[in-house]
Amino acid sequence: MEKIIAKQLLDIKAVFLRPEEPFTWASGIKSPIYCDNRLILSAPQARVVVEQAIADTVAAKFPQAEALMGTSTAGIAHAAIAASIMGLPMGYVRGEAKSHGRNNRIEGRLEPGTKVVVIEDLISTGGSAIDVVEALREAGAEVLGIVSIFTYGMQKGLDRLAAANVVNYSLSNLDALVEVAAAEGYIAPEWKERIIQFRNNPSDESWIK
Repeated sequence: MEKIIAKQLLDIKAVFLRPEEPFTWASGIKSPIYCDNRLILSAPQARVVVEQAIADTVAAKFPQAEALMGTSTAGIAHAAIAASIMGLPMGYVRGEAKSHGRNNRIEGRLEPGTKVVVIEDLISTGGSAIDVVEALREAGAEVLGIVSIFTYGMQKGLDRLAAANVVNYSLSNLDALVEVAAAEGYIAPEWKERIIQFRNNPSDESWIK
């Protein structure tokens, strides 16, 4: 599945690999990869594959799930589609509470004790997903874990998730992606090692040569 999803993301250009002309992240870190999983929504064939994979992963890893909760904003549509496939309730968690109306941060009905799975599009350092998990826990939900579309597999993210006692299952990851990208001609084979080098130490720019 990891390679199937990776190929879908590459084919629809939801993931760009540009090691010869690195992207600059908001943090200032130079990166050979840029991921925009929102583009899945505009690609019907890939969307069917990805959303079914999310639903299948939730069913396999968290069979006791009673609701799906999307991260705002990127996880909302994916949570809605997967929840529809599974016949489950769905909601989402705002980045911060509204300043008007009922001042909700969590949208959708959530009863205390509800077993929920968080749907996230991308895991990098894990901060935003953990923030959502904590908000749900504070509201009384039992968070079973996270299902995400893609993860870089950065150590900082892995450490944060472990410290927060959160398990994440990603449909695909950087290791699978570079294998498919090299095999399909998206990158030169010799770039595989350099991209993994970036992932293992993002602040070290020695991979740029």
